[in-house]
Amino acid sequence: MDEQDDQLAERQRAAENAAPHIAVPARTGPLPVPVAPPRRPKRRSFKAAVAALAAVVLIAGGGGYTWWKRMHPPLPVGISFGNGRIEADEIDIATKYAGRVSELLADIGDMVSPGQIVARMDTRDLQQSLSKSEAQGRQAQHAIDEAQANLAQQQTQKTLAEQEMQRARALLANGWTTREIADQRQQQLDAATAGLAAAQERISQTQHALEAAQHDAGFYRVQIADNTLVAPKAGRIQYRLTNVGEVLPAGGKVFTMLDLTYVYMDIYLPTLEAGKVKVGADARIVLDAYADHPIPAKVSFVASQAQFTPKTVETQTERDKLMFRIRLRIDQERLLAHADAVRSGLPGMAYVRWNPAVEWPKNLQVGTLQISTPQVSPQVAP
Repeated sequence: MDEQDDQLAERQRAAENAAPHIAVPARTGPLPVPVAPPRRPKRRSFKAAVAALAAVVLIAGGGGYTWWKRMHPPLPVGISFGNGRIEADEIDIATKYAGRVSELLADIGDMVSPGQIVARMDTRDLQQSLSKSEAQGRQAQHAIDEAQANLAQQQTQKTLAEQEMQRARALLANGWTTREIADQRQQQLDAATAGLAAAQERISQTQHALEAAQHDAGFYRVQIADNTLVAPKAGRIQYRLTNVGEVLPAGGKVFTMLDLTYVYMDIYLPTLEAGKVKVGADARIVLDAYADHPIPAKVSFVASQAQFTPKTVETQTERDKLMFRIRLRIDQERLLAHADAVRSGLPGMAYVRWNPAVEWPKNLQVGTLQISTPQVSPQVAP
């Protein structure tokens, strides 16, 4: 064991002598100065900042809640509410017959009045057909004139035949003429009578031909008039669906307009509240964009069958699954007075007073100034 220890020690010394010596340069500069690590902020200052922020949030929240409570006081019993969107009926202005669009006289956003021409279709073929029918009518009128002249001639011939027949009978009675001559006068009278009847029938035929030509002309005039597209009601052009030169089939849409005389909002009320709402009940609509200007409305429809609440409608109690649709319609005169401000799709709240004895809260009362001020016009517009 001693020999083995000695050999191991010799090997270690040999390995130390064989390792290269590395020269370490002498330090000429000053010794490094230790720098203290940055101190963390005290937990007290952090807690103070959090407390101040929480106080600001509480103050702002309390002020906002106070303002909201002032703007939305609790509703008395007898008034129900729901949310929805202002909508207006859409009317498609379409062609009755297939044809080519020749002229567009309106564009998106234009206000149109009832009977205003908004587009014209190409009616050159109908104009030619109308000219043909009118020419046939003139021809039938000439035939009537000719038949009437022939009738007058046949009437004269019958009158002469009657006179000759009377003289022949007188002469035959005195024996101054023969039976043959009397028979000839009778035949002439019969021929004149038949000719007069034929002339009268000819006039009837030509009159029917004239009426047929006039009906054809009237039919083409109606087609030409139907190819002149007009606005059926007062409203605003919402979409232009075609261009000049396009060929449309029968029923092809040219414009879509909003009917400004029928603007409404649909809301959904639970069973207990909807059962108390009657058609004609007073209502108010408050749009989100114009919360200070309630719009007077009337209940125009109450669904007779319960239905599920649409996903886009929020209800006061989500547990009420069976809801009734209530439609509130804005007064037509108010809409026409603010027709330039009507828009569709504005969201808002609707309030229905199913108890007439309950007074409207102050924030839902409508004054005369709200009707006449320019700021009110956007609220009545869908």
